[in-house]
Amino acid sequence: MYRFHPSVRFDSAYPTQQQIKEQIVDVWKRYDLERRTVFETKVKSVKKTKNGQWIINNDEEQYGRFDGILATVGVCGDPKMPPLPSQERFKGQIYHSSELDGKNAKGKKVLIVGGGASAIEALEFAVKNGAAEIDVLSRSDKWIIPRNILVQSLLACNIFGQETSLSWIPEWLLRKFFYRDLQDIAPSDKGIFTGTPMANDELFNQIREGKAHWLRGDIVSVEEKGVMFNYRSKGVPKGGPGHEKLVEGDIIVMATGFKRPSLTFLPDECFDEPYGPPSWYLQVFPPKYPDICANNSTYVDAIGTVGNMHIGIYTRFLLMFLTDPLTRPTEGWMKTWIDFTRFMKRLAPTGAFDFFTYAELIYWYFFVLVVNPFRWKWALFVFFGIGRGLPLRFVEQENSFRRELKKQRKSKKAQ
Repeated sequence: MYRFHPSVRFDSAYPTQQQIKEQIVDVWKRYDLERRTVFETKVKSVKKTKNGQWIINNDEEQYGRFDGILATVGVCGDPKMPPLPSQERFKGQIYHSSELDGKNAKGKKVLIVGGGASAIEALEFAVKNGAAEIDVLSRSDKWIIPRNILVQSLLACNIFGQETSLSWIPEWLLRKFFYRDLQDIAPSDKGIFTGTPMANDELFNQIREGKAHWLRGDIVSVEEKGVMFNYRSKGVPKGGPGHEKLVEGDIIVMATGFKRPSLTFLPDECFDEPYGPPSWYLQVFPPKYPDICANNSTYVDAIGTVGNMHIGIYTRFLLMFLTDPLTRPTEGWMKTWIDFTRFMKRLAPTGAFDFFTYAELIYWYFFVLVVNPFRWKWALFVFFGIGRGLPLRFVEQENSFRRELKKQRKSKKAQ
């Protein structure tokens, strides 16, 4: 996971924060991005000028003008840290799952609050650090799939990216051959194509070996030695009846996810209903602005892997639109495409753009390229990054940006 460049390689599925930072810095230095980077700058607005270019924070003199905008704020912002009832009583440590690097869990009982991808990361941390016992306190059951490229690819072959009358087949196969003796923690009230499943093999191994437990229920209160937990039977809704019992622990890990970063710095027209995010052209282009690409910032749920491939493809779509006006979609066409996708996914239990698979993305890509003959010559560039070079005006803008940064540095030295 967390691959954002073809050269990035990690020795584990969930690398540490330090490993991710080191890879980012390596790529940043390799492409000499320091002279193209302005730090400590909060983007409050992007505004289009009369000549069709963009300015940042209404400050053309400091930042210059730009032909396009890549909004790459992602889907994970600041950590969510909701307070637990009476958590001040707890005698141990409470951490968010993003704070685990460098923490010591050896020989300790670890309580993980949450049941999503962050909980799986916390579980792997606890296992690697030699925790004596691990309890995952989950309010609901989540789909878990093997960390296997073949299985994930087969699941992602759902071209419509939604639950269908045949979805019971992969769900039955997963229960039978992957969950096996642990089918009690497999979801019974929602399909696999309604929320992002977790890819993990280690969890079931740890449960079978008695090193970890997956507990379904609700937190009643935090006590000195752990958490008072209301165990619920399968199918009982959140907050429903159960039986309370103290789950002891030395460390509480809040695997409660992250706040979603805001896209409000974009023009207000980007959020006009019924074409607000994620209901955008190719899910990342606002209908009124084909020169804005909110890459990896509008997704909700999916079956796929985090990687550099689709990020690069979307970015090259943006470059194609910017450099070749004949390829640029009109607002009306973008809205038509969105409406067509809604029609194709009208039976989806989620919104049309709230869940997708990589097979659906491939359908989107080819659909967009095939319908416009002016885009055919760009196909190799869009999919593989070959065949087209940057136009002269991008080079000129790059040189202008360098000169501006030099002026800023000289000004700071003079001060």
